[in-house]
Amino acid sequence: MEIEKIFEVFLYAVPSLITGMIAYYFFKEHTKNEDGRRRFLLHKDLQVNSLPIRLQAYERMALFLERISPNKLLLRISPTSSDKDSYESLLIASIEQEFEHNLSQQIYLSDECWSIICAAKNATIQLIRKASLLEKTNSANKLREVILTEMMEKRAPSDAALSYIKNEVSEMW
Repeated sequence: MEIEKIFEVFLYAVPSLITGMIAYYFFKEHTKNEDGRRRFLLHKDLQVNSLPIRLQAYERMALFLERISPNKLLLRISPTSSDKDSYESLLIASIEQEFEHNLSQQIYLSDECWSIICAAKNATIQLIRKASLLEKTNSANKLREVILTEMMEKRAPSDAALSYIKNEVSEMW
């Protein structure tokens, strides 16, 4: 008789256990889906809120690249004396100051984009230094002339970085 009672309890318990396991499985899946949905909505909300900030960062870096373009840099900053070394230092200091002013924008840009911007800045500084080292460059005005002549023959380093920024922003949509 004991065995029959145990068997009877077992018959009642099995459906309850099966129902409980199915309920646990569905509850677990529902919780997982809800968690995924919440994460998606949070991510979407963060993107909506961060997109304007990211676009502003790209805009500021585009402005930076335009300002350090040798043609525009030389027009904006005129020599204070005829000494080429002081003019070279003034141009490089202006580039570095612009860069430091926009340094915080790197957190909103991709690593590759930031590297390209840094490379453009360094290439522009290198271009100014190389022009200053030429023998024919003996005054500040001659330095301006040499740099402008070189820019007529080839693209400014900032142009490639600016193209990269435009491409990266167009991929955001």
